[in-house]
Amino acid sequence: MKKNRHIVANVQPGSIAEELEITPGDEFLSINGSEIEDVFDYHYLLNDDYIELLVRKSDGEEWELEIEKDYDEDLGVEFENSLMDEYRSCSNRCIFCFIDQMPPGMRDTLYFKDDDSRLSFLQGNYVTLTNMSDHDIDRIIRYHLAPINISFHTTNPELRCRMLNNRFAGDIFPKVKRLWEAGIEMNGQIVLCRGINDGEELERSIRDLTEYLPHLSSVSVVPVGLSRYRENLYPLEPFTKEDAREVLAILDKWRSKMYREYGNHFIHAGDEWYILAGLPIPEKEAYDGYPQLENGVGMLRLLEEEIREALVIRKPDDRKHEISIATGALAAPFIRKHLEAVRVLYPGITGEVYAVRNDFFGTSITVSGLVTGQDLKKQLKGQRLGERLLIPCNMLRAGENVFLDDVTVEELEQYLGVPVQVVDPSGEDFVRAVTEEKIVTKHKRRQIYEQADCSNRRTT
Repeated sequence: MKKNRHIVANVQPGSIAEELEITPGDEFLSINGSEIEDVFDYHYLLNDDYIELLVRKSDGEEWELEIEKDYDEDLGVEFENSLMDEYRSCSNRCIFCFIDQMPPGMRDTLYFKDDDSRLSFLQGNYVTLTNMSDHDIDRIIRYHLAPINISFHTTNPELRCRMLNNRFAGDIFPKVKRLWEAGIEMNGQIVLCRGINDGEELERSIRDLTEYLPHLSSVSVVPVGLSRYRENLYPLEPFTKEDAREVLAILDKWRSKMYREYGNHFIHAGDEWYILAGLPIPEKEAYDGYPQLENGVGMLRLLEEEIREALVIRKPDDRKHEISIATGALAAPFIRKHLEAVRVLYPGITGEVYAVRNDFFGTSITVSGLVTGQDLKKQLKGQRLGERLLIPCNMLRAGENVFLDDVTVEELEQYLGVPVQVVDPSGEDFVRAVTEEKIVTKHKRRQIYEQADCSNRRTT
């Protein structure tokens, strides 16, 4: 195992570390005689009211510090690598991998494929478990890290090997059983590929995964995303309206069965299925508290509920201004409806919702998280944009002010000649942005978890 160096980058003022004269450039070697593997070891070992910390100063001198503190009190340091370890890349060559469908010439970090169970816990990434050793499983159980989000795709071992192009991909289920036996909460996902893991294979996967209840608390089924950059890749076909209805029929059958038996729907369909099938989005009760929001499951329903709640406590007035909103084609009809709901209270607010066609990745990509700056520039130039242009925060990479194609928000503002406001995902944030309540024009999406030296979670 490669030994990582844990170099201090910053020391918080007034912290224990400052009092102990720990400075940037110092290296943490061990706590209570135990070497620190990564951020989880660090926090686990730190949870005590007395610790012995071994530090190597930047001049090479080693200090052994005896520290008395509150049990869960932090030392107040930030490290150069916030994970305190290398990020683990994916060893699979999945037939549906979206990173393989990106054009050349983009920044290197966008081509990094992570398959790191620690990021599953920290920020919700889905992992295939193919890169996990028994040591990794031991640590998850020891620290009781949960939830762990697992990309199953299929429970057919042979098919999973073919789909992931990894001869070991069918061997994960003993690992899943160990997590289940230890009571580790899990969520699952199935990326559905037409004619491959749908139909009878989907039925088999759902049936097999129900064996991991209650610790496998939810499983989402989402359609494969296909960009226009698929030359020399596995030939995948998009789902049709009829296909989507067949998928939903299977899922609805299982959802009803699971709800009758367990009081939990267990299996969830991504919002795209309902839109493709031309069917209404289910009511909030169908989502069991929205455990799979990051996978695009129930996002549209939750947004509508939050907007309704935000409006019911407001009083109408005669404020007047004009705005514009840019989003992906998937969400645009819903955003138009929500804008009209706001205008019932504030008829003086006018604006236009623009459904941005994804020319960069291909028109079959309709989610707002994959809209690029150049498509926004081309399609919005010369349009009536009002006093401000609102964009959803998931168009930007976490902690940055750039779109996937490296166009910055400032460049977009200058090109369009209008201020751009980045809107956080809640319905309350939407209402405030549209009505100019406590308006703050933001140019960055909030950071989820710092990854300065590799890519962030994939965009769904």
